[in-house]
Amino acid sequence: MIKKITGMVMIAFVCQAGYGQKNINQIFNEFSSHTSVNKISIGGIMMKIAGMFEDTMGVDKIDILNIGNCDNDTKERFSEAIKNLKDPLFETMIQSNENGERVKVMIRIKDEIIHELVVLTSGNDPTMIRIKGKIKKSDVEKLMNKQS
Repeated sequence: MIKKITGMVMIAFVCQAGYGQKNINQIFNEFSSHTSVNKISIGGIMMKIAGMFEDTMGVDKIDILNIGNCDNDTKERFSEAIKNLKDPLFETMIQSNENGERVKVMIRIKDEIIHELVVLTSGNDPTMIRIKGKIKKSDVEKLMNKQS
């Protein structure tokens, strides 16, 4: 009997600890369906056309969610989602929280190739940017060197 009670308490504790934590796909799906969110998706043919004029570095798709036109409750939920975000598939590269504005940059890497890069910001103009593809680290380094 004590083992059963202990087991139930442990299960309740684990469930409580995970409550409110969402992964990147859950956050994207939740906020992309909101009517006041501006959503831009660039992929497929548009990326191929862009590739004719500029090196797209293996980027297949870009999704942008701008939550800036939403009500304060939605902005606050987005901010909390960023704060609590823990996705085991991603590595956090940059995380900052200054003056109430949170920035988090996360990447998903497999075999030295970046498959997804996500930039999340909160504050006055909350935004989520997802870049998907097969991006070589060397291409990112070239771009950074070119920009500086």
